[in-house]
Amino acid sequence: MDKRPIGVFDSGLGGLTCVKEIMKIMPNEDVIYFGDTGRVPYGTRSRETIIKYVEQDIRFLESFDIKAIIIACGTASSAALPWIADGKTVKIMGVVEPAARAAVKATKNKKIGVLGTGATVKYGKYVENIKSICPDAEIIQKACPMFVPLVENGYTESRVAEIIAAEYLQELKNAGVDTLILGCTHYPLLKKIIGEFMGSGVTLIDSGAAAADSAFEFLKAENLLSGDATSKRGNCRYFVSDSVEDFSLLGSVFLEKTIHEDVSKIDIEKY
Repeated sequence: MDKRPIGVFDSGLGGLTCVKEIMKIMPNEDVIYFGDTGRVPYGTRSRETIIKYVEQDIRFLESFDIKAIIIACGTASSAALPWIADGKTVKIMGVVEPAARAAVKATKNKKIGVLGTGATVKYGKYVENIKSICPDAEIIQKACPMFVPLVENGYTESRVAEIIAAEYLQELKNAGVDTLILGCTHYPLLKKIIGEFMGSGVTLIDSGAAAADSAFEFLKAENLLSGDATSKRGNCRYFVSDSVEDFSLLGSVFLEKTIHEDVSKIDIEKY
C-alpha cells in the first residue's frame, strides 16, 4: 500500500480524460495534474523542444514525491518517452503502448486507424507498437491538427467540428478500419462526432483511458495502490503554466464533473 499521489501531465487539458478514468477505476488515489497550458500545443514543436518540455514537466511532478507518472499526451509519449524514461527512479508511463495493445485486442480485420497530432504521426510510435504485437496489421495514420484547438475552445459538438472531422476521417472510413485509436487525449471529447461518422462497427480506443488501465495494472502488481474500496476517496490537485481563468469550467467538461478545487499557476521554466 502506497499513499503517495500519481502524477499526470499533458500539454493542455486533454490529460484530464486520463484523470477521469483514474478517478473511475482508482477512486482512492490522490492525483497531481499539470497542464502545460502556456506552451500548448506540443504537436507543432521539434523533438528537442518536446523533450525539454517533458523533462521540466516531470521534474515539477517529482517535487511532490509521487509514485508514478502518466504522460497523458500522445505527442509527448511518441516524441519524448523513449528518450527520457531510462534512469528515472519513478515509473513513467505513456499512452501509446497501452492504446496499441487495446487496439490489437479489439480489431477483427486487422485494419487499425490512428488519429494524432502532426508530431505523433511523424514519429510513428503507434505504428511501431502495433506492429510489434501484430506484424500483419494494416495501419493508417491521420494527422488532425485542428482537433486540439476545437476541443480547447469548446467546439466539440459544433457544425464546424463535424465538417473538419469528416475531412480527416473519410480516408480511414474508405479503408475499412474497424478500430480507431484516438491518439491524443483531447480527442475523446470529439468521440460522439467521430463515432457517428465512422459508424457503429468501428471501435474507438481512448488512449488516456487505456493508459489509466495500464497504470492500474502496474500499481496493483507492484502493491502500490493506496488502498481498497473502504479507503478514503482520493483528491486531485491542479496546476497550469498559464492563466487559471476558465480552467475549472473547461476542465469540468473533460472530467465530466465539476472542479471545486483551486487551480494554481506555476512557472514551469524553473524546473
